[in-house]
Amino acid sequence: MSCVLVVTPLVIGSWPAISAAVTAAIATMGYSLAKAAGQRHGVDQHGKAKAEITVEDSEILEDGAGTGQEIVVEKDGIRATFSRDARGALRVCMEGEGHSKAELKKIGEELIGRVTQQYVYHKVVTELKERRMAIVGEEVGEDRTIKIHVRNW
Repeated sequence: MSCVLVVTPLVIGSWPAISAAVTAAIATMGYSLAKAAGQRHGVDQHGKAKAEITVEDSEILEDGAGTGQEIVVEKDGIRATFSRDARGALRVCMEGEGHSKAELKKIGEELIGRVTQQYVYHKVVTELKERRMAIVGEEVGEDRTIKIHVRNW
């Protein structure tokens, strides 16, 4: 007997959980960590387009650790800054010279999609292990869909 489970992502966690998902996602997409946001004040912002995206259905819990922190990543002259907005939602600010706001928003949404996927994947695998279910196989499709095969003992 088998079943199919479709997971609708809700990103609710502490900053360490979110930062782990960001780190995992950027590694697969060719981004690298940049200097901390507070150390980039000397960067010339003239001519750079900027797009801000708030991740729907997300909440970064205030747990003391991570409050006011940011993760800054870069790839090919594009800088993405992950942070927590005033409502507690995960926010990504995309910046890049020579790119339109629409291009940056599209790139940012792809990045957010990968971060969300990593976050949800980790949560599902953790929950399966806590419930003593055995993961017997995993498949990643061309469209980056992940299928996890489990056995309940």
